[in-house]
Amino acid sequence: MPPKRLLVVAHCPSPNTRALLEAVLRGARSPEVQGVEVVVKPPLEAGPEDVLESQGVILGTTENLGYMSGALKDFFDRSYYPCLERTQGMPYALFVRAGHDGTGTCRAVASIATGLRWRPVQEPLVCRGPYRDDFAASCEELGLLMAAGLEAGIF
Repeated sequence: MPPKRLLVVAHCPSPNTRALLEAVLRGARSPEVQGVEVVVKPPLEAGPEDVLESQGVILGTTENLGYMSGALKDFFDRSYYPCLERTQGMPYALFVRAGHDGTGTCRAVASIATGLRWRPVQEPLVCRGPYRDDFAASCEELGLLMAAGLEAGIF
């Protein structure tokens, strides 16, 4: 049986957001998980074909003016209709690097994911306020949870 594919689409314009993505990937690529291939792409390079080839998605974005990054919005703009009828039930998770509270960002992503009929596997992980080292541990846990859940067939 071929491995399941986990797509990670994350906008990481700074060293801190890059560290969060690396933590997600560490968790998703944990040696504890054998049956999941992890594919990572920046939003401007990811497209509907990437989603259609995957069994789960982790989205990562900065909070920009109370909304998701323009790059992640562009990914959704290009992927929404090609994926609309073909990815219903897709499990997804979201991590947000928020300078404020992340509420608008989470609401915007949830609105689009709901339209696609994707299923959140957990509440969005919002890393808010000044950067803290424990953000990386939470992101690593998110990556491991998603990959292990896909491998086990829970999601």
